[in-house]
Amino acid sequence: MNFNTLTVPLIDFILCLSSTMDLISPELVNHHKRVAYMAYRIAEELGLSDQEQITILFAGLLHDTGALYLEEKEEALQFDFENDNQKIRYRHGYVGYLLLRSYGPFAEIAKLVKYHHVYWNEVTMINDEIPLGCHILHLADRIDVLINPRKEILGQVKEIIKRIEQEKNKMFAPQGVEAFKNIAIKESFWMDVTSNFINSLLAQKASLMHVSLDIKEISKLAELFYKIIDFRSTYTATHSIGVAASAEALAKYYGYKEKECQMMRIAGLLHDMGKLAVPTEILEKPAGLSEHEINIIKSHAYYSCRILGMIKELNIITEWAAYHHEHLDGSGYPFHLKGDNISLGSRIMAVADVFTAVTEDRPYRKAMKSQEAVGVLEEMVRRNHLDKGVVSLLKQNFDDINSLRIMAQTESYKEYLLMGQKNSISKGNKLINNL
Repeated sequence: MNFNTLTVPLIDFILCLSSTMDLISPELVNHHKRVAYMAYRIAEELGLSDQEQITILFAGLLHDTGALYLEEKEEALQFDFENDNQKIRYRHGYVGYLLLRSYGPFAEIAKLVKYHHVYWNEVTMINDEIPLGCHILHLADRIDVLINPRKEILGQVKEIIKRIEQEKNKMFAPQGVEAFKNIAIKESFWMDVTSNFINSLLAQKASLMHVSLDIKEISKLAELFYKIIDFRSTYTATHSIGVAASAEALAKYYGYKEKECQMMRIAGLLHDMGKLAVPTEILEKPAGLSEHEINIIKSHAYYSCRILGMIKELNIITEWAAYHHEHLDGSGYPFHLKGDNISLGSRIMAVADVFTAVTEDRPYRKAMKSQEAVGVLEEMVRRNHLDKGVVSLLKQNFDDINSLRIMAQTESYKEYLLMGQKNSISKGNKLINNL
């Protein structure tokens, strides 16, 4: 496979991330996808350009990127939010904007996500341009909240339309509501929205967005993904970038070619993709975890494997990323791979993951000093969990690899802190400033 140039549909990457974000709660499964599909259809009905329609579709798939906590996601499932909580309404849209705009090709998507919960009658309160796409996203999002997945869909249509009409010119843009009503008379629209064919429908709509990505461009996209994964908690804010730096350095010492080292870095950035399915409350719990919570934690490696596996062109990167909790003696999780069934790339990732984890603060302990960290790695070698050769290579080059890890994590933490500061203040936006 030629990793210099990959022809990968961008929709595959976005569906990958969207699918993972929806795993955090049974109430959220396919929420982003349904919103994306409905927003696209409304934009299409309004006669927006093909490019605008695709941008709205992608924004729908990523609209709740900034909802970092389960509480925020559950609050957003209330049609008008509890006590019309404006702080929650605006906050996660703005955080999503800060995250998404860091990846250049998502600049227009970020603008739509920024204000996707601004009401139609609040536009004059904001000193900023509110694109029509924001109002379309908001409408689609609220329609989805009204759908009861436990009931037959066509029997709900009249009440959904009635509720949406009640908020015309208040919550919702009038032209958006009229476009929705035109679509809502079609049974096929509702069956599409609630069907198991939603992935293929979205891929079909976005079929024109095939993007040729080289390794560097994939790496930039992976940098966005790791921020969405890790920036949910102070304790994980720099973990993936530390793993990526450590794994890439180890690969170089092993004599991996430049492209393979870049692949290793990408795998490090994405190895904890499945942690989006783990509530932040568990990640930050200062006490010991219950058996139930441990099982939830263990699920993340499985989800990393299956979600990243959606992008078949990245099968090697997926393997390196997803097997980082497998042990040589077969006692790891979630696949219990053993010995030669674990590739060298996966063994490097496993060592990089443990090394990074023990050298950073966690809610239940402080970061370990160098000697103590090496002791943990050596003990895992004795128990036949980690590869002896990889750990020896890390020990031989400890200072260099540790310096690269610290440098990468320090820069990432600065960005995390800056985003936290910007989260509370939006320049030129009177409404958010006054919250």
